[in-house]
Amino acid sequence: MKDKTPDDTAVNGYGNLLGDIKERIRSAQYEALKAVNRELIELYWDIGRMIVERQAREKWGKAVVDRLAQDLQKEFPGIRGFSASNLWRMRLFFEAYSGNVKLAPLAREIGWTHNYTILEKCKDGLKREFYIRMTRKYGWSKNVLIHHIDNQTYEKTLLNQVNFDKTLPAEVRNRAKLAVKDEYTFDFLDLSEEFSERELERAAISRIEEFLRQMGGVFAFVSSQHRLEVEGEEFFIDILLYHRALKCLVAVELKVGKFLPEYVGKMQFYLAVLDDTVRMDGENPAIGIILCRDKKRTIVEYALRESNKPIGVAAYRMVSALPDELQGQLPGPEQVALLMEEI
Repeated sequence: MKDKTPDDTAVNGYGNLLGDIKERIRSAQYEALKAVNRELIELYWDIGRMIVERQAREKWGKAVVDRLAQDLQKEFPGIRGFSASNLWRMRLFFEAYSGNVKLAPLAREIGWTHNYTILEKCKDGLKREFYIRMTRKYGWSKNVLIHHIDNQTYEKTLLNQVNFDKTLPAEVRNRAKLAVKDEYTFDFLDLSEEFSERELERAAISRIEEFLRQMGGVFAFVSSQHRLEVEGEEFFIDILLYHRALKCLVAVELKVGKFLPEYVGKMQFYLAVLDDTVRMDGENPAIGIILCRDKKRTIVEYALRESNKPIGVAAYRMVSALPDELQGQLPGPEQVALLMEEI
């Protein structure tokens, strides 16, 4: 009997077989990389621990780290990672997390360069936890992580103005809060000093990958100027997205001026129509995000207070500039810890 070639058997599942094997190989490669990373983090943890313990016991000073670096580099030529600066990072790594039962295991799930970046740039334990969890969940590269830290993503996420506590089911409201920031930075948009809402929308769509990345990385683009029809009249949502983790539609309205309370009423209308005519079975209620050039926090609070639809109001900037006075308005540690359990 003549052997069948892949071309002969394609219709009988060869393509599926090839796809399954490729997926299994990728899965094995990923697991192998994770195992190597875990072992490397354990090695650096142990080196940091031994340095800390021996310095304390022998009363050795800083010079021992420089000598260790020289001797280790001689013993393991060509192997990177044993410089004096990296040994100091290992020492700091152990000291920072050895007494923290929550962060110690979490830190083992991200790469070493991510870990020391977070250690050096973030001094607060909750802030470190936020970036560790976000790096683990979204697979941020080192450069993306640095961008988010420098762009104050932690603060902007915790300061967001939303009404989700009273408008969304308990099982999704914390995840929804993490999906809306207080401020977005659109420094990738090529716009003049003055621009229209339509120009802003077109610029965002033309750089849709950067726009979605700034919005949070788990959004999928659905359409722009999304048409809704109610009793023969047409209405258009500036940008319609889909949040893959929340499994819900997200209506985005772009405003070139300051926030006005009437924007909430218009967004409520859009969300009601989306829920009745567009939302599919199994999806959560649609969420609205109103993006304005500027907003006053008290006015936003009043505008959202009586809204019965899940809406967030955020500002956008062409450069990052979180006002210093907002630093003191972050939620308490207990609230932050509870929110981060959803990451």
